[in-house]
Amino acid sequence: MRCRVGAFLLTFAALGFGGTVDRNLSARITKGTTDERIKLYERLLASSPNDLQLQGGLIAVYLQKLRESSDFTYLDRAAKLTDSMLAREGGNFAALRFQNEIDLQRHNFQAVVDRAGDMAKYAPSDQGTWGNLGDALMELGEYQNAGQAYLRMFALGPNLGSYNRLAYFHFVTGEPEKAIGLMRDAIASADPLPENIAWCWAELGDMYFKTGRLPEAAEAYHAAINLFPPLHRAFAGLGKVAATRGEIEIAIENYKHAQAIVPLVEYAGALEDLYTTSHMASKAQEQRDLIEAIETLGRAANEKTNRNLALLLADHNRHLDVALGLMQAEIPVRGDVYTWDALAWVLFKNGRSIEARTASLKAVKLGTPEPVFYFHASKIAQACGDEEAAIGYSKRLSALNDRFDFGKSETASRVAR
Repeated sequence: MRCRVGAFLLTFAALGFGGTVDRNLSARITKGTTDERIKLYERLLASSPNDLQLQGGLIAVYLQKLRESSDFTYLDRAAKLTDSMLAREGGNFAALRFQNEIDLQRHNFQAVVDRAGDMAKYAPSDQGTWGNLGDALMELGEYQNAGQAYLRMFALGPNLGSYNRLAYFHFVTGEPEKAIGLMRDAIASADPLPENIAWCWAELGDMYFKTGRLPEAAEAYHAAINLFPPLHRAFAGLGKVAATRGEIEIAIENYKHAQAIVPLVEYAGALEDLYTTSHMASKAQEQRDLIEAIETLGRAANEKTNRNLALLLADHNRHLDVALGLMQAEIPVRGDVYTWDALAWVLFKNGRSIEARTASLKAVKLGTPEPVFYFHASKIAQACGDEEAAIGYSKRLSALNDRFDFGKSETASRVAR
């Protein structure tokens, strides 16, 4: 899922723990890198294994590391500690909040809605609970209720986490200018962890890119990297900008840098397209092999859902039955516009255009400024014989960024004309 920043930055006071924390320790925790903070907490917890403050602090840092690295072993570590806290004290508010964070990552969205809803009644002034509730509702596609949850969070204190969430909400619901303004407010509100601010810069870069403002997007991605050099998604953003400008070698280098930090399947797909265009067949094959390996590992781990992999397989017309299976498993538990768009495209590639059209209409219903939605919608409408709708969608695509994806840009430009 898309992580909203601020969710994992939890102080002892925010976690609801009583007592005080030594000031020197607090300073070391705040100023250290995430890895340094993990080592510090683990060392302290080894000496005091039943200290709830230390357990909560370590869980929070594990979750922060997950955000930075996409290494889900940190989620497992956080879950193990959270289960231990709940076993000792089932009503521990901080542990319940951590359980929400973990369930969000595991796509147990309805469980978060149910739990966070109850927690909000018990502690209506807790910002994090409203943030968790809004995050889960966004993933379920319950946008009106999500917006209300985010407004409650914001009313309790405008900060990076609440500005960031409201920005995402307004982007998804078709108000990109308002979203951009709020994301800039998130950046200006500052944060003790540079990665959280860098994440917002990268989010801002994505908003600029999707609405066709390439110089502003590049500037935002560079700002993110300057703040937090390991932010892989910022390098991928620069790769997108370079590919759009026809700077293929620069695009490849940026995607390679992103992939070296975190080997996401979408980076492999982008590199495959770039290498293929550059007539580097062996390099392209390496990326295809990597995608195959990711797919195989997912099956071995009994992975039922993977929206990004499903889209990539559909884009490359490979293993379309696998892509369809992934999306059919995902849609019952995740009803946001991004999932409907992915389902629409996978159905279309499987030759089921009528069903694809129904899903596509759900994807574009909010006017979300996502170029890929309108590329997909145009192709699907055309396949269904609705040329007028196809032209309308292609015009919307052109008004945003019809070179939004290197693998699709040539086709998108032809459709837009």
